[in-house]
Amino acid sequence: MDFEKLGSFYLGKEFDMKTNSLTDKLVMYDSRDLTTHAVCIGMTGSGKTGLCIDLLEEAAIDNIPAIIIDPKGDITNLLLTFPELTKENFSQWVDPDEANRKGMDIEEYAAQQAEMWKKGLADWGQDENRIKMLRENAEFIIYTPGSEAGFPVSILHSFDAPTISWEDDSELIREQIQGIVSGILGLIGVEADPINSREHILLSNIFEYFWSKNQNLDIAKLILSIQNPPFRTLGVFEIDTFFPKKDRMNLSMKLNSLIASPSFKNWLEGQPLDISGFISNKDGKVKHSIFYIAHLSDSERMFFVTLLFNQIISWMRKQSGTNSLRTLVYMDEIFGYFPPVSNPPSKKPLLTLLKQARAFGVGVVLATQNPVDLDYKGLTNTGTWFIGRLQTERDKMRLLEGLDTISASSNESLNKDQIDKLISNLGKRVFILHSVHAKTPVIFQTRWAMSYLRGPMTKNEIKLIMKDKAQEIKSSSTTKQLPTELSSDKITGSPPTISSEIQQVFLPLVKTPHLAIQEIKNKYQNEISFEEPSLIYTSGVIGKAIIHFQDKSIELKEDQERNLILYSSEFMNWEKSEEIRVQNFLSSPEGKAKFSEIPQNINDPKDFNELKKSFSDYLFYNSNFKLYYSPILKIYSKSNESKAEFILKLNQIARERRDEEVDKIEQKYAKEFEKLKLKLNKSQEVLMKKQASASSLKQEALLSAGESVVGMFMGRRSTRSASTAMNKYQKSKTISTDIDRAQKDIDLIKKEMESLENELKLQVETIKQKREKEINEIKEVIIQPKKSDIEIKMVSLAWIPKWQIYYNENGNKKMEMVAAYY
Repeated sequence: MDFEKLGSFYLGKEFDMKTNSLTDKLVMYDSRDLTTHAVCIGMTGSGKTGLCIDLLEEAAIDNIPAIIIDPKGDITNLLLTFPELTKENFSQWVDPDEANRKGMDIEEYAAQQAEMWKKGLADWGQDENRIKMLRENAEFIIYTPGSEAGFPVSILHSFDAPTISWEDDSELIREQIQGIVSGILGLIGVEADPINSREHILLSNIFEYFWSKNQNLDIAKLILSIQNPPFRTLGVFEIDTFFPKKDRMNLSMKLNSLIASPSFKNWLEGQPLDISGFISNKDGKVKHSIFYIAHLSDSERMFFVTLLFNQIISWMRKQSGTNSLRTLVYMDEIFGYFPPVSNPPSKKPLLTLLKQARAFGVGVVLATQNPVDLDYKGLTNTGTWFIGRLQTERDKMRLLEGLDTISASSNESLNKDQIDKLISNLGKRVFILHSVHAKTPVIFQTRWAMSYLRGPMTKNEIKLIMKDKAQEIKSSSTTKQLPTELSSDKITGSPPTISSEIQQVFLPLVKTPHLAIQEIKNKYQNEISFEEPSLIYTSGVIGKAIIHFQDKSIELKEDQERNLILYSSEFMNWEKSEEIRVQNFLSSPEGKAKFSEIPQNINDPKDFNELKKSFSDYLFYNSNFKLYYSPILKIYSKSNESKAEFILKLNQIARERRDEEVDKIEQKYAKEFEKLKLKLNKSQEVLMKKQASASSLKQEALLSAGESVVGMFMGRRSTRSASTAMNKYQKSKTISTDIDRAQKDIDLIKKEMESLENELKLQVETIKQKREKEINEIKEVIIQPKKSDIEIKMVSLAWIPKWQIYYNENGNKKMEMVAAYY
């Protein structure tokens, strides 16, 4: 079977409903059709999960990344691919209860499943080599937000200001804010109307205040801003009139209790919720990132899904336009996230994706077993519908009404009676493929999945299958260590006297004492008693600079901002400095704070000036601008574009060029094929006519011969009858020769067509190899700054806020310093 075609997904074979049998005609789905999105509907047991896993497997083989939301745990089966197909592969993953029901032990049942999968794959033309190709072309990772069963996901930076412009996209950003705020309030049990809820209005305005200034938010900063909003009025009312301080404190306490919970720390550790890290690994290999959310509560699911959709939109808007499929976004069960009447937080960002993602090559695929709870008006941009067997007549009628609505809005005709009849007779794994890209619906049976479809995985099973990645999980943690020593043993109640020639700044206080205590609590299993925390400012040095990188030969003109901090024990040595994410500095400290003494050597203007000079020298020798370059495509990476992101971009460019070249070649060969088809049809018509004539002449010759024989028996001799019979016999021999010649012509044309098809395959394979070479050759280009390119903005004495916390653990008095500025 020839199904390894570039840009085409092998989904199965056409199914003949009249004979209730499978045909030999392959269903090859053009991947570009997914840029107009797809919906898959089918009841439990219809084969919906198998079809969607087939789709994802094909995307992986074609090097197309996927963001997968898995509310039930079925799609985790993508990790169960076994090229060897032995019983040992299966024994760990078969269902013991199912084995018992069949009267088998685990080993027997595993052997049966292995044999069934081997045969099923072979029946559909697949083998271990295709499974190997699937595993080699993509990396499959299970992420478990709020849990360490798989890869944890950190939402620490999910409230960062979006990278898209506020001026250009304020409406879109406000929609994102609305979804995020609704999700946050849902976590603490507040069902908030964006128009009438004062909680929603307050939080939305806080987000808008910071994001419009391109300032990041985090949960701690949000809580503090609820207590002391950065604005004094909302509408025409004073903030305390609109939302009294006491009520704001109650709201902030609810949020604080949420994040103070030991279980919430799992939301703050792991891989940051940055889409680029979920579509490729650091080496540029395509990823299928499966977000398993079955273990979460309904409110937690809604919160995370909304965050994820918004992150996808922000990432998507930074990509270039394309007609080829760049990335898939798949959700395995959309029930509750896209209802027809209500507006949960997830609905608006999903609508935005359905409306805008096509232009960026992002395909959205949604699956459900509940066609009643779908907003069909919102799905008018969906070009492909996979329809399987449905549970009830009500489900079928609601689907038909929905499809009718979509067809009316897109001015397309829909044969409801035909689809109604087809749906009623669908069997398992048989689907209707209704697409705006095809003239008529196609009925097909899905191919055998390469992944072992054993049903949903539990958290323990996910932990088992992801154990080899444990070290990688730890290394991706966002937990940050900070030096805790004080710069001096002496603590004073007021700031030390500083030379007037030395600038000093204060890092903003972000972390509450309650959160600082909770950090320490999370380290211990037993009960700990705490003393009242003290806010202490320790001294350090902040260096801030902008480095202007320029290179006319590659049209590079980029500014790189550096913010470095030196802690007190590391003064005078910028080699020990760390990058710091603080955008705004304060000119005065928080109230009731204490201060450490500062070393005398940095309270001397002369020494401090030396520190400024050494900062400039350090940046000159330790700053560079790394770019990646494709010598074949002659393309440079963008600023802050990682190697993995650059490889993905090259992959996309190569895919676009590949699709364009393949289209041109196929169009060229299509003309040749059409000529040969016409020639073949003509030769077959000639053959059929000759065969019909030969058959007729044989019958006539037999009749004439029969007449002569009868005449002889009757005493009549007829030379004319004998002559006629002989003539017809001679004619039939001539026609027989013509038939042989016509058959040879047909065989020759078929050989020409086969040769032409092989020639096309060879050219397509050449294009594929050429495009693969384009993405494999990458060089690093390092741009060094000139000294004149370094613009020092500030070298200042910095006061770093920390919580000094004394506590008693098992009778031992201890003290820790917890950073309070992040």
